[in-house]
Amino acid sequence: MFTGIVQAVGRVYSDTPQEDGARVTLHTGDLDLRALRVGDSVAVNGCCLTVVSRADDTLTFDLLVESLARTNLGDLSPGARVNLERALAANARLGGHFVQGHIDCTSAVRAFEVHGADRRLEIALPPEFAHLVAFKGSIAIDGISLTVAEVHASSFVVWIIPHTFEVTALRERQVGDAVNLEADILGKYVEKFIARPAR
Repeated sequence: MFTGIVQAVGRVYSDTPQEDGARVTLHTGDLDLRALRVGDSVAVNGCCLTVVSRADDTLTFDLLVESLARTNLGDLSPGARVNLERALAANARLGGHFVQGHIDCTSAVRAFEVHGADRRLEIALPPEFAHLVAFKGSIAIDGISLTVAEVHASSFVVWIIPHTFEVTALRERQVGDAVNLEADILGKYVEKFIARPAR
């Protein structure tokens, strides 16, 4: 479980295709690695991955075909920035919202515009995902906990404050780029309960 509060921005060091997916090694930037071990979970652009090896400033992960198909991790080339967050400790402060690290889909950036000190980020809204996006609700975009400010027929909007822009990989995103989306788990359970047949 994660909170959507990015702890560091890493960079892709290598991306090696394998028969059943890929192996990715990342430079970890400022991520605190002192207590991180092989087998621990790290969210990479919001996707929960398991550390399979580590060195002084790198972490390596194996990505399954499903992860490559459902996320933007397969599109990243060496040097690309990625958002990193360690799994939430039980006694830690919850700064964002509960994020599982299970990406629902990717979608394209439609607009990324400067408005004064802030930025307006508009993302295409896939029809199969639209019912999970609510005005003023939470959503994770590339692993960042954000609040939905506008919902339209085929897109939604979030606003990015200067701090978030500076400390995440969003500063590399351009119109047309794919971002990872994860809807709020609370909405998913509400949908499940409503859809459950009456007994």
